[in-house]
Amino acid sequence: MTARRLVPLALFVAFWAPAHAQDSRKVTEPVAPPSCTVLTAGGAVDDTARIQSAIDQCPAGRAVRLSGSNEKQRFVAGPLALRSGVSLLVDTGATLQASSNPKLYDRGAGTCGTIDKQGRGCKPFITIDNAKGSGIYGEGVIDGQGGHVVDGGTESWWQLARRAQKEDARQNVPRLIEVTNAQNITLHKITLRNSPNFHVTLNKVDGFTAWGMRIDTPATARNTDGIDPISSRNVTIAYSHIRTGDDNVAVKAGNNGPTENISIVHNRFYSGHGMSIGSETNGGVRNVLVDDLSMDGTTSGLRIKSDVSRGGVVDRVSYRNVCLRDVKTPIDISTRYARDAQGTQVPVFTNIDFDDVHSVSPGRVVVQGYDEQHPVLAHLHDVSITGKADRKIEFARLTGDPISSSDTSNCASRFVPFPESAAVSTRPQLTQDQARQFSYGEVLKYVGVAGKETVDPWDPLNDPLAKGAVFTPDYIVDKAAKADGVRTFNTVQEAVSRAVLDSASKRLYILLKPGVYPELVYVPASAAPITLYGEGKDAAATRITARLEASMTGAAYDAVAGPQFARAAPAVQAMYATIKDRAQIGTFGTQTVWTQNNGFQARNLTFENGYNKDTGNARAEELPNINNVHHQALALSVDSADKAQFENIRLIGFQDTLYLKSPQIGSTVRSFFNKSYIEGDVDFIFGDSTAYFYQTEIRTLGDRGVSYTAAPNTYLKTKYGFVFDDCRFTHEGKKTGDFYLLRQWFASSRCTPYAPLALDGYSCTYGPVNVYKAPTGTVARVSLEAVGKMVVLNSRIGAHINRQHPWADWNKKGTISFRPAQYNSDDHWNNLIKAGIDPVKDLGYSKPPSPPEVFLGEFNNSDE
Repeated sequence: MTARRLVPLALFVAFWAPAHAQDSRKVTEPVAPPSCTVLTAGGAVDDTARIQSAIDQCPAGRAVRLSGSNEKQRFVAGPLALRSGVSLLVDTGATLQASSNPKLYDRGAGTCGTIDKQGRGCKPFITIDNAKGSGIYGEGVIDGQGGHVVDGGTESWWQLARRAQKEDARQNVPRLIEVTNAQNITLHKITLRNSPNFHVTLNKVDGFTAWGMRIDTPATARNTDGIDPISSRNVTIAYSHIRTGDDNVAVKAGNNGPTENISIVHNRFYSGHGMSIGSETNGGVRNVLVDDLSMDGTTSGLRIKSDVSRGGVVDRVSYRNVCLRDVKTPIDISTRYARDAQGTQVPVFTNIDFDDVHSVSPGRVVVQGYDEQHPVLAHLHDVSITGKADRKIEFARLTGDPISSSDTSNCASRFVPFPESAAVSTRPQLTQDQARQFSYGEVLKYVGVAGKETVDPWDPLNDPLAKGAVFTPDYIVDKAAKADGVRTFNTVQEAVSRAVLDSASKRLYILLKPGVYPELVYVPASAAPITLYGEGKDAAATRITARLEASMTGAAYDAVAGPQFARAAPAVQAMYATIKDRAQIGTFGTQTVWTQNNGFQARNLTFENGYNKDTGNARAEELPNINNVHHQALALSVDSADKAQFENIRLIGFQDTLYLKSPQIGSTVRSFFNKSYIEGDVDFIFGDSTAYFYQTEIRTLGDRGVSYTAAPNTYLKTKYGFVFDDCRFTHEGKKTGDFYLLRQWFASSRCTPYAPLALDGYSCTYGPVNVYKAPTGTVARVSLEAVGKMVVLNSRIGAHINRQHPWADWNKKGTISFRPAQYNSDDHWNNLIKAGIDPVKDLGYSKPPSPPEVFLGEFNNSDE
């Protein structure tokens, strides 16, 4: 062993300087593009044609989304090619499986799946060639099936590779993902598994980001490199976990030119051959940063390898903040990689910087330059390898600190287990045919008794309200004007009462001048259709606001509201009278605006329940010094009113902002919200009628530990519940993954038959009424059939919504009100049986609907 060679500082400065080594781009975590289409797993033998067709038809800037459908989560395909600007998104729980049929990958010579001297007979599974801005996203899996016996053969792809090694030949097997002549390509959070050969190769790529990936292939699988940037530049590999059978990452540069500006940061490596540069280095490798890396069980650690058959210059490589454990050779730098290599291309390794590099277990150090004229030039600072020294250092000029043999690291918390498969997703996706059944025109044409609906086509987008028509007002509300009680009023309720008394046969228009109207507004069913509209610059300019909450007594309500309704129209007073004598007004007495008016319309207005807006009740769990009791407080109640239309309105509140009520159980009415804004902190859109939300922002407030946007209690046989199309689900803060799109309101129940309580003698059986007296009770049909239906289409879902499980159970298992989420009619049927309730004998059903009816579903959504 040649002794470590030290050089004078002046000489060292001449050949070493701190490396400015990193991707020249400003890289942040990628965001998946919106979907152009959603393909659902259907159990087909070969999905190649439909996936490739979807890719070919997808416009640039969008993604083809692969989603599971209940128990079906698998797609199987042969080679696929991504077009420029088009991405692939694999949902959590879904798996895109590479076919094991060698014929599909064959390049034309009939050699794929065989062994020969060339080894280039197979196309890759996914090709990204001459593309810009494409990528692969999602928390699903792409599985190369490397360990699966190939169709028509007796060996797997990996077994072919091992046999080729023994026979000094080459295997013809497909790579998983191959990117060539491309720009700005992204892999985000996808899991790559069991590749037959290299998982990801880049060749002549400018701009590549791999972020949050998992690469997972057995250590015994030969030639299964994780990510190999080759003759490429501006590459970032970040926050990823890689365990494989060959190099975890191998930076290479062949005949197509240099590889430069590489950032490999915040990663965790497990089995594999380590963080490698080479062996192809003849094109030159420069400006490589490896920072915040842990390696646990790799064969080599920080490795640079080449020989005279390849040569090339490796320059400006910086290793920082690296922890190694159970690594045979933590530092492995060799210019004699292949012992029998022949050639005249001498490798040159210069400006190699090791800073804060520690192996917590014994291991070898190899630093092997070519000769005295071509030494390895490296600088070491704070480098330690625990245990007895085992060093092979020759033709090397090393400066800085000596390598310590004691553990000087802070690596104890850095070695974490490989994150196994992502949690199974519960995000049922609609097929395109199913999605058509939830189109605006289809949903809004049905009204009335479930199962016997009246077909009454309704097109609110074609209404003058949605088209921005300028109306001639029948009444004007203006706080600053002199009221005449006939056409001009100072309060909205006075104008509504006048409209009721006038008993017109045509629609009546009430114009609200900009301002704040602190009052309640009740619109009875007996009135002609009424349109309220504001003329301010936006909806915020005209606001109707009140401050009622569910625990308020009827007497307190009467004191506040009585004077307002003293001279109201009789039909309005009748609405008021249903609340004033209650001990507590309850949720359904809190609404600021309450309409029972068929055909009611509102445009360019804000309806607000200001209860606790000044104290921030939605943030009560985070702010203990305020009243932290959450009481329901409605901004708007649409009560039994059909064809209620809302254009550019703002609904402001906290808990239970919007209530949508059918006239009776089993009979529905319709509401439509367009270009609007609805906010609240929990269950803030709820009810049992049919409602369509279009081009609307749904904003969750507050810092609750858990929150739900909607809580429908749609009747079992009602065709549609809530449908959100082209909407945005947002949050005011930075909550991530704690909240849900929905929980299905288990209305009126007093006990749960779905999961027994840990209580001696507990039972909850089917009965005529909802009642519970510990430890026994009954649950009635009305609750069992309040299933809750909601579909989200073409929408953008914020990071506050749980990505794996956006649909929640009704309360937690073990609570007396628990009910599991029910995604379709099969779930409802099967849950009844599991609960000991016979759908046929107890409820009189004949058989489950076929095909199953959708309760919850998504189509073509994108996640922020």
